[in-house]
Amino acid sequence: MAKRLVFKFGTNSLRNKEKDIDTIRISGYVEDIAEQIKKGNNAIVITSGAVGLGAKKLGLDPKNTSKNSLFDKQACASVGQPHLMKIWDDCFSAHGITIAQILLVEDDFSNRRRYLNLRNTLNRLLECGVVPVINQNDAVSTSEIETVCFSDNDKLSALVASKLDADMLVIISDIDGLYDKNPKEHTDAKHIKIVEEITPEIEALGSGASSGGRGGMITKIEASKVVTNSGALAVILNGNKEHVIKSFFAGEEIGTKFLQNKTLSSKARWIAYATNIEGKIYINQGAERALTQENKSLLPVGVTKLEGKFSQGDVISILNSEDKEIARGIANYNSPDFEKIMGEHSEDIPKILGFKISDDIISKDNLVIL
Repeated sequence: MAKRLVFKFGTNSLRNKEKDIDTIRISGYVEDIAEQIKKGNNAIVITSGAVGLGAKKLGLDPKNTSKNSLFDKQACASVGQPHLMKIWDDCFSAHGITIAQILLVEDDFSNRRRYLNLRNTLNRLLECGVVPVINQNDAVSTSEIETVCFSDNDKLSALVASKLDADMLVIISDIDGLYDKNPKEHTDAKHIKIVEEITPEIEALGSGASSGGRGGMITKIEASKVVTNSGALAVILNGNKEHVIKSFFAGEEIGTKFLQNKTLSSKARWIAYATNIEGKIYINQGAERALTQENKSLLPVGVTKLEGKFSQGDVISILNSEDKEIARGIANYNSPDFEKIMGEHSEDIPKILGFKISDDIISKDNLVIL
């Protein structure tokens, strides 16, 4: 059975020492990916680099686009994206492989209908032997550039891998993988080859973004957590090593592997990872116990506070009395009605609202414990 492989390339993994796009390096990546495709596997590419490439062509500082204004970045993305795609197209065409450009924004995942359409399109492309080359639509996605919604494509790559039931996410970076401390600051840092479970201690090993990128090790760990919780393997490899992808699939012990943990259903993955959270509700200890230990739905009597505005069908965050997010779920009521019935008993809902959609405000089938 064909395996689905998602390859994510960060900005620094695509550039040379002069901070220019390195077509020779990309050609090497594509050669290795083409080898996997010829073995019968599917491949998806998540690529960064459009902003930096556009900055170079516009005469802006490509070494640090973070100094430029939001509109400069959007302009750079608009100019750089077609050139970036041409490079990928030329490299894959040399191996007789067709690519497709997919540009995404966060709403493509938060709206379930759009997400399902996206999933169907990507599945069809893979069936046709096409390699989807995906990037964020930085020209219009202001929230991503300003607040790092997708975290330098790391989160985006994890969502794509999770939503398409991929077997593996391969993150190509400029470092050998995860270390017990920052190797750029500590010469005695030890390389961690295998992570069996992503614990708070593992997450604490992450560090900030490298120059020219928007992500860092912490975003790669977070992406790996999404993937491993979806039943797939995640790996970080150093793109500075020639044919690193080929070496990894040949069995060399390189990089850092994050082992599969548990498998969530497709719907549960969408709720847990692939949405913009429209609101928050706080629950008491009794409700927390009912959700986390007894696998029950959330009743209005257990809700103590509400924040934000949301509609019926939106995904909201559930926090306990210690202000810790413990779950996410799909709301059965909109926020104005939610606010009227929170803290009340379910049998009183018709009297308060004049109607009743459900006894619970989040059904257990639409709820995911984090």
